[in-house]
Amino acid sequence: MKIIVVGGGCSGVVAAISAKNSNNEVIILERNNTLLKKILLTGNGRCNYFNELYNSEFYHSENSDLIDNFISDRNISLAKDFFDRLGVVPKIKNGYYYPYSNQAINIKELLEYEVKRLGIKVIYDTYVSDIKRDESFFSITTNNKKYTCDKVILSTGSMAYPKTGSDGFGYSILERLGHTIVKPVPALVQLESNFRYLKEWDGVRSDVYVELFEDDKYISSEEGEIQLTKYGVSGICIFNLSHFVSRGLLDNKKYMIKINFVPFIETLITPWLDNYYKKNSSKNLYEMLEGFLNKKIVSIILKVCKLDQNKKYSDLNNQEKLLLCKNLRSFRVEITGTKGFNNSQVCNGGARLDEVNLDTMESKIVRGLYITGELLDITGNCGGYNLTECWISGILSGKSIGDNSD
Repeated sequence: MKIIVVGGGCSGVVAAISAKNSNNEVIILERNNTLLKKILLTGNGRCNYFNELYNSEFYHSENSDLIDNFISDRNISLAKDFFDRLGVVPKIKNGYYYPYSNQAINIKELLEYEVKRLGIKVIYDTYVSDIKRDESFFSITTNNKKYTCDKVILSTGSMAYPKTGSDGFGYSILERLGHTIVKPVPALVQLESNFRYLKEWDGVRSDVYVELFEDDKYISSEEGEIQLTKYGVSGICIFNLSHFVSRGLLDNKKYMIKINFVPFIETLITPWLDNYYKKNSSKNLYEMLEGFLNKKIVSIILKVCKLDQNKKYSDLNNQEKLLLCKNLRSFRVEITGTKGFNNSQVCNGGARLDEVNLDTMESKIVRGLYITGELLDITGNCGGYNLTECWISGILSGKSIGDNSD
């Protein structure tokens, strides 16, 4: 049996390794001059490849009811076993898995070693323009030549971060083959704003609690570090909310976030500030707030509240105190857009899950075609969840083919 894997990213390489046995030939067609180009960017170069916490709550799809069948105990075990056999020793921090070396290149090279050991052929600088299914085989048109094979594993990636070679052409191929594509939008991406003080807060990092509102209706929330920038907001908590914004902007929805800059205050904030001031009664407002906030944030909050920073907290009337407390705990920032595909880590959208057999990753529409990784309409939060989806879909597709070719 001859199997061609289109795309040498994470899911494609794992699929090729899982499919290879002595009874079949496996070829990877890769448009770049190296495999696994994108993996070097993951986890800030450390490759957060897995997470010990997993369930459907960390994933998003139009077919969300199918996620539990895919992100299952069995499939998680398959992924963990794969990396154990590969020889990856994990360093686990707060549930996040990294290679013990803290270097993404180690996982890249271990996967490449396995490709070489198994005798999987890799053809680089090869751009696939079309795939057709005849009665008994597939015909694949590339910039170099035509290939034929018995099975195709389509692992071309999404439209996210196109510098790595992902330009979304896999979606076009799937549509021509009869699949329905949920329109891809940027996910795990920075959000833009027209807030007037963006230049003043640029560079600030702060641990916060963030709520997202769509047309003034609460949508979701996240807690973690936010990065305040000259264009808007970034950070893991923002990334995890960004797919809502990208999707809703298609329908001209309006978005706003509320930032709680003092999530450590678990009681009512006004009594807490009253008590805090008693211990800091010699300080003015600016000096007092600088005890627990970045000075740039202090300055901006006081400007938004139109409060004189040289005043003391005790000089404020009740209305001014309430306004200050509101902006400390529920600071409003209008969101106007995202930083787009060029900056997104993944996409939200792709091939509908209900058109794929999630036990084998084989298309329900085209026999012998398997779909993996970011091409699928399943998007994970930050924390190794998208790589986990790639590992699982790659393993299931390759294993299904390999087991049936013995």
